[in-house]
Amino acid sequence: MSKPASQADTLPLCVADDATFWPWFSSPALGAWPKREDTVVVLPLAGMADWGLGHPLDAEETALMHVLREACRLVPPDRKPLVVPPLRFAFGADASCAFSVGQATAHALIAEVATSVAASGFRKIAIVNSSPWSEELCNAAARDLRVSRGLHLFHVHLSALDLDLHPVRSRSRRRVQTLLTSLYGRDPEPPRRRKSVPLPAAWADESVRELPGPFLRLAEAYAEGADILAEAAGRLAALLSDIHGCPPLSAKLTPP
Repeated sequence: MSKPASQADTLPLCVADDATFWPWFSSPALGAWPKREDTVVVLPLAGMADWGLGHPLDAEETALMHVLREACRLVPPDRKPLVVPPLRFAFGADASCAFSVGQATAHALIAEVATSVAASGFRKIAIVNSSPWSEELCNAAARDLRVSRGLHLFHVHLSALDLDLHPVRSRSRRRVQTLLTSLYGRDPEPPRRRKSVPLPAAWADESVRELPGPFLRLAEAYAEGADILAEAAGRLAALLSDIHGCPPLSAKLTPP
């Protein structure tokens, strides 16, 4: 499905696959949607932060939405998801985070979007999250919405696609930097010194650090970044297809 002509010259809401992007469908089209109980509605969750990779604050959304767009194009036609616009106000546990909100607010935002999706008749929702700080929050929100509203919630994190931004546990931050270099089309900015800001005790020494050593220049990053994007998108597409095939929640809870 292509965007209407009236939308062609406007700035996009985000990077998205036109054929699966919720805002491009009319209310009557969504009202007549077939097999809503099987359709997966994807709720992207992306924070803003300086992850020490030399790229802009919207790096999370840039990586997440490009991977998601390619994944949606790979999902078989009979298992295509619907994708709502990304939720950009995420929990931030580090001084490098921008426009972050507290855990209670982030939880309420996820619940509000999920409840709105459910009001349109869809019950199967996959939160696709980019931030390591939001992983536990997504787990809790998925559990709470399943219990309180009977929604079938799933959660997928970029870290599970070998694109982990976590400053301590990650073994793939260089991959993320290379992917972003290829997507932005420019070399990372050089690392800069900055004052270390203590984190809450719960986060121990997990402050964000710049990557040491040389980074891939743009010409090299284009080729490697394309491979990284294809690999992550393929894994996400497989997960979304599997989620589509999961029986509705009511069927799982019904005794044999």
